[in-house]
Amino acid sequence: MDGRVARASSRRREAASAPGAAAARGGAMLSARPSRRLQPMPQGRTGRHRDLIGVVAFDAVRYSTAVTMRGVEQAARRAGYGTCIVELARPDDVGMAEAIGRLARQPVVGTVIIAPLTPGVAAGILHSAVPTVVVGAGTFGHVQVPTVDHALGARLAVEHLLDLGHETVWHLSGPQDWQQARHRADGWRAALRQAGRRIPPIMLGGWGAESGYEAGRLLAERADVSAVFCASDQQAMGMLRALCERGVRVPDDVSVVGCDGIPEGEYLTPSLTTVRQDFDALGRSCLTTLLATIEQRELPTAAGCPWAVPTLVVRASSGPPRSQSR
Repeated sequence: MDGRVARASSRRREAASAPGAAAARGGAMLSARPSRRLQPMPQGRTGRHRDLIGVVAFDAVRYSTAVTMRGVEQAARRAGYGTCIVELARPDDVGMAEAIGRLARQPVVGTVIIAPLTPGVAAGILHSAVPTVVVGAGTFGHVQVPTVDHALGARLAVEHLLDLGHETVWHLSGPQDWQQARHRADGWRAALRQAGRRIPPIMLGGWGAESGYEAGRLLAERADVSAVFCASDQQAMGMLRALCERGVRVPDDVSVVGCDGIPEGEYLTPSLTTVRQDFDALGRSCLTTLLATIEQRELPTAAGCPWAVPTLVVRASSGPPRSQSR
């Protein structure tokens, strides 16, 4: 069963129409740097310097952010554009003003935002002088923006664990100011509610392994926990460590499922069951949407908008509860 992929049909969720949504998290030092591929600057579309696509990213080293950025950069290069990356120090009005200001000094013709939706980020987007696409927005004005159905991904994880025989599933969420964390929590609740199961109290956390480790230490003391869905694979990695240290066997005593599909999950002990998300395709699709706006081509419609569809990858960290495994 290790590595088996159960594909799900895409199901479009209504997304916020405000100008912003998240597919990235954390905090990194603010800096503006042209991609190495831009040096020296080649002759471009206008016969002079190549036009640039600006990318504003929050926590650029995080897996989902880094892979989405790679998708944007590759698609831009194929279309004849360069990229200029600005790492956002903090997702507020000051951070966004600095980022937009740095991009304004470059020949930027459009911007891709990979950051959590906050009032400051939204305000910064409204002040941008060039077309802007927010990764994961679903809808941006009248433009349909590619996104990931995070609620569907959570449903896949919960339904998998319930199908194994678990009575309910606990959830360690990401930060609640992140739209994708809220959507994953919504999907978790909806799946349990639809199955008529008890909804345990949600555990609020960050995206990193340390959050999973602390939650794992607490859950190891409870006898009523047999299955946990973590909002990120990094959380799940920390939880596996904490459970192991306290003699809790995975999946014999507790099943753990992550989310994002980081490559390292396959090589953990036990290998991690996860909900895989194609962030590379998400970045490429968002860039395609932005270029359609810049080049005044027909924009993707709601029916034709490409989505990054989550898939469940079943590995060794999930199994039936103890009462059914013997």
